[in-house]
Amino acid sequence: MRAQFVLSEIGVGLRRNLTMTFAVVVSVALSLALFGGSLLMRDQVSTMKGYWYDKVNVSVFLCNKNDAESDPNCAKGAVTAEQKQEIKADLDKMDLVQNVDYESSDQAYKHYKEQFGDTPVATFVTPDQLPESFRVKLQDPTKYEVIKSAFSSRPGVQEVQDQRDTVEPLFNLLNGMNIAALCVMALMLVVALALIVNTVRVSAFSRRRETGIMRLVGASSFYIQMPFILEAAIAGLIGAGLACVMLIGGKYFLVDNWLHDKISMINFVGWDTVAAKLPLVLAIGLLMPALAAFFALRKYLKV
Repeated sequence: MRAQFVLSEIGVGLRRNLTMTFAVVVSVALSLALFGGSLLMRDQVSTMKGYWYDKVNVSVFLCNKNDAESDPNCAKGAVTAEQKQEIKADLDKMDLVQNVDYESSDQAYKHYKEQFGDTPVATFVTPDQLPESFRVKLQDPTKYEVIKSAFSSRPGVQEVQDQRDTVEPLFNLLNGMNIAALCVMALMLVVALALIVNTVRVSAFSRRRETGIMRLVGASSFYIQMPFILEAAIAGLIGAGLACVMLIGGKYFLVDNWLHDKISMINFVGWDTVAAKLPLVLAIGLLMPALAAFFALRKYLKV
């Protein structure tokens, strides 16, 4: 009988405040969808960093005859065969270095043409304008400064460049977008909490006579509060369910059927990562409104 009464009260409360309940559901759904999306974005950035940082090399560019007049680091002229041998030998001796590949000017020109062959500027570039280089693969890519400090001032070395610098702006952009999404999520969460509290207050006020009678006949505070708390929890759970649907839809339509075809070089997060976030979204959607309703009712159900 008690369970039937609580369920009937929940139904009455949801029907009476249908508009506000709908607003709560939408706010919770949007805020939790942004929350889940932010978690997935963070995992995506970590995955991309692990993939690209493992691929990038440190490039030790050597001086050529064209650099002697324009680059102060190459004021002594082009790199000599002896200098190249010394640089290669010193790189091979370092425990930090995994392997070293030499790239000649002709090979650099070939790679340049493969990458920029259709652009107008490519027609003005000749092999002798491109420097020779050593492509250095490190055991730990974060130790780039060790290579830079050891070789940047060596005779015959024009520049030591970390290829991570070319991908770091992308990661910074993604991290910035993630922070922006979290800020919007926090704002939406505040709005959702305010709506939940107001909905519970309106519901408690509209049923103040019933709750007063229940108090007078000896009903416990928990028993009186339970229908209101469950109303908020059900609304939050529906919103969390919609957020899960949005996350699944975003993964299927946006990532798998659009971005995956447009950007094939990125290894996007899989369905297992998405599935791991859904229980957390559902748990927050259930507990957050219930706790908000509990604390709001401590004042508004006093008789």
